[in-house]
Amino acid sequence: MTKTETDRKDAPRRITILGSTGSIGCSTIDLIKRDPEAYKVEALTANRNVDALAEQARLLDAQFVAIGDPDRYEDLKLALSGSNAEAAAGPEAIVEAAARGADWVMAGIVGAAGLEPTLEAVRQGAVVALANKECLVCGGDLMLDEISRSGATLLPVDSEHNAIFQVFDFDRRDSVEKIILTASGGPFRTTSIEDMAKVTPAEAVAHPNWDMGAKISVDSATMMNKGLELIEAYYLFGLPEDKIDILVHPQSIIHSMVAYVDGSVLAQLGSPDMRTPISYTLAWPQRMVAPSARLDLGKIATLTFEPPDSERFPALRLAREALKAGGAAPTILNASNEVAVAGFLDNNLGFLDIPRIVTETLEKMPISAIRSVDDALSVDNEARHIARDIMTETRLRV
Repeated sequence: MTKTETDRKDAPRRITILGSTGSIGCSTIDLIKRDPEAYKVEALTANRNVDALAEQARLLDAQFVAIGDPDRYEDLKLALSGSNAEAAAGPEAIVEAAARGADWVMAGIVGAAGLEPTLEAVRQGAVVALANKECLVCGGDLMLDEISRSGATLLPVDSEHNAIFQVFDFDRRDSVEKIILTASGGPFRTTSIEDMAKVTPAEAVAHPNWDMGAKISVDSATMMNKGLELIEAYYLFGLPEDKIDILVHPQSIIHSMVAYVDGSVLAQLGSPDMRTPISYTLAWPQRMVAPSARLDLGKIATLTFEPPDSERFPALRLAREALKAGGAAPTILNASNEVAVAGFLDNNLGFLDIPRIVTETLEKMPISAIRSVDDALSVDNEARHIARDIMTETRLRV
């Protein structure tokens, strides 16, 4: 992305939050509530959580409210009765919410389901705060093409990419030697492979530093989250795969770094609180007051680093291989991982089965080109079917 300023409209700034009931959406709303006169909420969306969505809509006086599950439409209408909000339901309603011409859109829908609505927000020329890394993983070239056509601004919300964005010299890109994504290492950083085979979903979602949703927490535990972030960084910053490093930093204080050709390394530091990167995108190109705990390095005293263990965390290797293969490979990687993580959370798979199912799905599918959203969705759908078949075979063998 090119770090150029976008026109700021007079307050209130019109806001849409795609995925408002998730952890990113709730953190965004927490910031908006602290300065309600500065924002006008155009649209809110959620997948199935009608009660939370309706409560948010009433609190923020949202104009348009969409629930992804069409079976929850009547429930949503009833929950919004007497409010000013227009209710809608179904995947097409989520896309409609993204098309309503907000100045700023939070793309917070988890997984490949966020691709179409995020692309629609980009087509509107909005400032898009991207918290959905799967959009770039599954359709990176499509996203960049749409940004070029519409003039939209893409701002990364992931703490690592947001950190890089803040210290990356976009005007002198050739002075960048490499970027370094930091990883906490998740809850199993020092756990043996034998013990990882016995991990439960409850243990996997108990992240030591960050408060995240279940799927992202499991991705952090397998380190697939960092693999997806590697692919996201490739599209965001235009550097080749071999100039993107990953370094385990258990304290999650240094969120990422940029190394320059003169030997300088610039880093962004902060407490592990997603409201910091969200606030950076919400106020961009200015900054706003955020409630995150202030960093006290004297109290922390020690920051440690170590290379990731590729044997215990094969997801990192799988992501690099998918990025090198190009085409549909990252889409297959993401789709099969989503299926495997869901199977693990439903107690239908073991923890170590997750990367194995991703590996087998990649081996079974051809690496075709992705030329359109339909191509991406078709590959995503096929990969999910194959991953589910492998998962069924796995269960039958047990």
